[in-house]
Amino acid sequence: MGDTPAATYQLKVVPGGQEQLAECAATTIASAIDLALAERERAQIALAGGTTPEAAYRHLGAAHLPWNRVDVLLGDERWVPADDPSSNALLLSRSLLATGPGRQACFHPVPTEHDTPEASAAAFAAVLARLCPGDPPVLDVVLLGLGEDGHTASLFPGTAATTVVDRPVTISEGKGLPRVTLTAPVLSAARLVVFLVSGAGKQQALQRLLDPNEPAVRTPARLVKPRSTVLILADPAAAAGLEP
Repeated sequence: MGDTPAATYQLKVVPGGQEQLAECAATTIASAIDLALAERERAQIALAGGTTPEAAYRHLGAAHLPWNRVDVLLGDERWVPADDPSSNALLLSRSLLATGPGRQACFHPVPTEHDTPEASAAAFAAVLARLCPGDPPVLDVVLLGLGEDGHTASLFPGTAATTVVDRPVTISEGKGLPRVTLTAPVLSAARLVVFLVSGAGKQQALQRLLDPNEPAVRTPARLVKPRSTVLILADPAAAAGLEP
């Protein structure tokens, strides 16, 4: 990973509140899906958990797209039952997949029903390989969040997951819960990577993400280095003090 060039970033500050940011994210993802489906029979996207993305998914689910040709995955998942309140699969089921056109999307949750997180990671890797043949698999869109500690997906500072480069899915732990996460090479292979960042609490993490001298060991979000420009959608609170 250290030999790959640094990522380039485009920061787009979305004026207004959470709803405006959510609408912008939904429009961006819908456009990318539309573009992918114009070139290929199916599109594959990986989505993030969190309150800001959830609002975006409600808007996205209303978009009139051929959702039956869209495979929806998660960038990471807590190793909890699918009906657990902290489950990202549950979040998607009550937003993107709840009503409207988005109900037709083909959702492939992380299979957390296995006996161990390792078994769930292996099963999810098999799903990913089936949907996106290749090494690494290439997703059309990856939507990521940014933690105050600089983590993205479940690549937390100081965890072994940040160093895994030989497989597409691995296990991690964050905030006391075991997790299953896509690895940095898979996130970096996506055709479009979008970070969705909101709130004043994310100011420092966003500054670190954009700092070319910031070490990825402290801010693992910097491990995501696609060939295309990384799009960062941020609200004014998160982007305070930064130049777009």
